[in-house]
Amino acid sequence: MSIAITGSTGQLGRLVIAGLKQKGISADIIALARSPEKANDLDVDVRLADYDKPQTLEPALTDVDTLLLISGSEIGKRVPQHKAIIHAAVSAGVKRIVYTSLLKADSSPLSLAPEHVETEKLIKDSGLNYTILRNGWYTENYTGSLGGAVAAGALVGASGDGKISSATRQDYADAAVAVLTADGDINATYELAGDVAFTKADLAKELGSQVAKDIPYNDLSESEYATLLGSFGLPAELAAMLANVDTETKNGALHHEGNELSSLIGRKTTSLSQAVKAAIS
Repeated sequence: MSIAITGSTGQLGRLVIAGLKQKGISADIIALARSPEKANDLDVDVRLADYDKPQTLEPALTDVDTLLLISGSEIGKRVPQHKAIIHAAVSAGVKRIVYTSLLKADSSPLSLAPEHVETEKLIKDSGLNYTILRNGWYTENYTGSLGGAVAAGALVGASGDGKISSATRQDYADAAVAVLTADGDINATYELAGDVAFTKADLAKELGSQVAKDIPYNDLSESEYATLLGSFGLPAELAAMLANVDTETKNGALHHEGNELSSLIGRKTTSLSQAVKAAIS
């Protein structure tokens, strides 16, 4: 069974490939990359696949049974890019697509949701077997800035007391590996999120505990938070999007009560304490 993976040189793609290797199926892994030279260290079959050069896609999917379509990183371009590779998969005779979507995509208020909803529709309309992995937010989206919070003496945001059911990239990668190597999960959709939700105030408290320092959480308005993010060098559009995500967190956009992720991976999802420890160590 050959498995091709888009975004193979990205953080999630690399974790999935490592997980598949641990399953002992290295010979059946195909890394799809826009810049193949960046994938040479993966030690698997590497093929050129550039969304913006559709002529590269069908040849890259030759003799592929299952395609893991890790959602593209270029917001606003995802639908045409995903459409190109889905059509190529059909033409190449791929049997199944596994897609990394967004938690509660069809009801999510996040601005990222429509592209995922449209991609899910394209996949279902393709006639191929599919598995949709609706991934929640990455815990690393929060722990990646903890060093700055320690230096500043406070964690900031605009999420109020909104609950966040995030999980780590490793958790989501393990779920993808489980699905890619299973016989079932045909035409299934999973809502994937962490077992235990937290607020940004909880995150600040956990961080303070681990660094033995009082780290309060300062809640800002959406516009104030966007301005602050922009002052750190983020492009205005990205800063506005991230600030809006924080605001929508108050409305439950990142909260989920289910345990489908831990059920898939056969263990509890990574705890907030573990994630913070890994980030500051």
